[in-house]
Amino acid sequence: MTSNDAHAGHDHGSHDHGTHAADGHAGHSHGPGHSHAPASFGKAFAIGITLNVGFVAIEATYGVLANSVALLADAGHNLSDVLGLLVAWGASVLVKRAPTSRYTYGLKGSSILAALFNGVFLLVAAGAIAWEAIQRFGQPVPVAGTTVMIVATVGIAVNGVTAWLFVAGAKGDINIKGAFLHMAADAAVSAGVVLAGLAILFTGWEWIDPVISLVIVAIIVWSTWGLLRDSVVMALAAVPPGIDPVAVGGHLRALPGVAALHDLHIWPMSTTETALTAHLVLPEGHPGDDFLMQTAADMNRKFGIGHTTLQVETSANAYCALAPDHVV
Repeated sequence: MTSNDAHAGHDHGSHDHGTHAADGHAGHSHGPGHSHAPASFGKAFAIGITLNVGFVAIEATYGVLANSVALLADAGHNLSDVLGLLVAWGASVLVKRAPTSRYTYGLKGSSILAALFNGVFLLVAAGAIAWEAIQRFGQPVPVAGTTVMIVATVGIAVNGVTAWLFVAGAKGDINIKGAFLHMAADAAVSAGVVLAGLAILFTGWEWIDPVISLVIVAIIVWSTWGLLRDSVVMALAAVPPGIDPVAVGGHLRALPGVAALHDLHIWPMSTTETALTAHLVLPEGHPGDDFLMQTAADMNRKFGIGHTTLQVETSANAYCALAPDHVV
C-alpha cells in the first residue's frame, strides 16, 4: 500500500539523500495519492496449482506410456508453470507485508522478482524441451497418437480454466499477467499436441512429434519474452510502461509558482504500484500543505502514481547537489 500521510515541514536532513542536509530546502511531502490494492487471487492460485499438479502427473505418465516427447515436453512446461504459479502466489502475499525499519517499502518488490523469475525459468525450460526434441529427430520413437490426443484434450480444459481464473487481473498486474499468459499459452500448446496426435494417427509420420515440440518451444519463448522484458525493466527501476515521464514533468512544471523542476524520479515499487520523487523550486515561498496534497492526488488521478514525495526549494539561486540531470 502507498503512503497516505503528509509531511509539510520535515527537516531536509531526514530525506533519503544525505547530501541535502545542509542545502537549506524547505521540506518535502508525501501526498495522499494511493493505488488501488490488487485483488486477492489466493483462491485462483490454489485452484490453478491443484488442477495443474494433477494434470502434470497424468500427462507425464501417459507421455512415458505413449513414448511421446510432445506430451513429456508439455508436462515439463506445465510443471514449470506450477512452480511459476507458486512463486507468483508467494509474491502476491509478500507484497502485503507491512514496512519495517529495514524494508521501508515492505516487500512490494517481490512481485517484480517473481515475474523476472518466471520469465527466466520458462526460457530455461524451453531450452531443455528443444534439446530433447532435436535428439528425437535422429532417433525417432513410435508414438501412440490416440493417447496423445486424449491427454492433451484434458490439458486444453485444465489450462483454459486456469487461465480464466487470472484474466481479471492480467491487465493491471504483470505478476498476474505472467500466470495468465502461461496458462493461455498452455491451452494453445495442448491444442497443438492434439493436432500432432491426429496427424500421426493418420499418416504414421513420427517426426511430427518432435516438430510439434519445437513449435511448443517457439510459443513458450514468444509468450515469455514480453514478460521477461517488462520484469527486467521494472527490476532496473525504469519508468513503468504507460507512464510518460515527459508528461509528468510538464504537469509539475506547470503548477502555480513552480519556477523549475529537477531530480525527478519515477519507478515501480511493485508490479502494481508506482512511486515518484521530485524537487520543485518555488521562489515565492512554500505553497502550503494543500498544494502538496492536491499535487499528489493529481499524480494518482492523472498518471496512476500513488506514492508521491515532493521536496520544495524556495530559492531559485540555491544550489542543489542533485539538480544536474546526470546526478542521481
